[in-house]
Amino acid sequence: MSALSRYVRGFPRSVYLVAAGRFFDQFGSGVVYPFATVYFHLVVGIPLSVVGVGLLANNLGLAAGTVVGGYTADRYGRKPVMVASMGLSAPTLAAYALVTTGPAFILVSAIAGLTLGLYGPAGQAYIAEIVESADRDRAFALLKVARNAGFGTGFVAGGLLYAVQHVLVFVLDGLTAGLFALVLVAFLPRVHGGTRDVRLRESVSAWGRAITRRRIVALAVLNLLFATLYVQMQATVPVVATEMLGLSSAALGTLYVINPVVVVLFQLPLADYAARWRRTRTLVLSAGFWAISYVAVFLAANGGLAARLGVGLVGAFLFLRTIGEILHSPFMTALGSGIAPKIERGSQLSLIEVAMRVGQGVGAFVGGLFFDAGAQRYLWPTLILVAALLAGGLLVFEQSVSPEENGASQ
Repeated sequence: MSALSRYVRGFPRSVYLVAAGRFFDQFGSGVVYPFATVYFHLVVGIPLSVVGVGLLANNLGLAAGTVVGGYTADRYGRKPVMVASMGLSAPTLAAYALVTTGPAFILVSAIAGLTLGLYGPAGQAYIAEIVESADRDRAFALLKVARNAGFGTGFVAGGLLYAVQHVLVFVLDGLTAGLFALVLVAFLPRVHGGTRDVRLRESVSAWGRAITRRRIVALAVLNLLFATLYVQMQATVPVVATEMLGLSSAALGTLYVINPVVVVLFQLPLADYAARWRRTRTLVLSAGFWAISYVAVFLAANGGLAARLGVGLVGAFLFLRTIGEILHSPFMTALGSGIAPKIERGSQLSLIEVAMRVGQGVGAFVGGLFFDAGAQRYLWPTLILVAALLAGGLLVFEQSVSPEENGASQ
């Protein structure tokens, strides 16, 4: 039996169903990204800064949906919220096909973000309730692998569909969400009936306490800076690849499959190896990979290189930033879990997640401003500087964290 099969075997059937659903749901998202930026900017003619505002609205919607989804999942049950999220997302995602103006793009992005954001906390809580504590790391890793496998397959399919009919990618995205909702209705057991005495006032109070915790707020700010680095993969780098390097949509989709493939292949072994380090040091290393990745984009966009070499540098960016992603995501969550009191852990981790969503929106908007102002050559050095500030900030933050909270032997 292979190491991979040992890692994914032995779960309740519902775990595999949720994982399969995440595959198909993220397949729909992969079909759309990174083609949404290319389509709405280069075809529809919406300024890239306005596209950035739309992505900001989408991430704010995701953040709001995350908060509402956690509350409603506790009050009404996990399965109803998951079904509602996917069912409502079917029309909101397909509505992108009707967008022809900047304001419409912003509105649709915000609503789509809200409906999709409902799913995350309900799905995570569902898995936590049907899997024993000792196996939850494996279960969540399985969901991450399924998510990225679906995303990567969607990249390839999206590139082929986009070459045939632009708006078809958005229709397919909505269709996958709707089909996933039907699968959940038909086959997913209901494990939590909800607790009607969960009060919204209590949820808001927990958030109020979270924003007074100095270390959690500091970690949320650091996560926001990480998010500005994350979002360029979908917000601005696709424009470099298509407008400056001349990649077709099919070639762009195939190239972008590097991201999920690297996650699927390296997430588990790298996370296992890095678990022996201090979490803050792993995050510093992550920032280093992000900085090097943007050196590659800077050379591709400004080096006057042959097209093939430029495409190779974009591929190097995707590989390097994905290693940075692997070293960031689980360790940021683990660090937040370590410093948050158990009774307030949910609200404090959601604050870190909301910061991530806001940072992605801000990063998309700022990246668009650089392009619209004709100053895109300065964007990449700015992002390298952000990565350097992140590394320094993490080393300062480390001084406030005990070895036990930092969770490593070195």
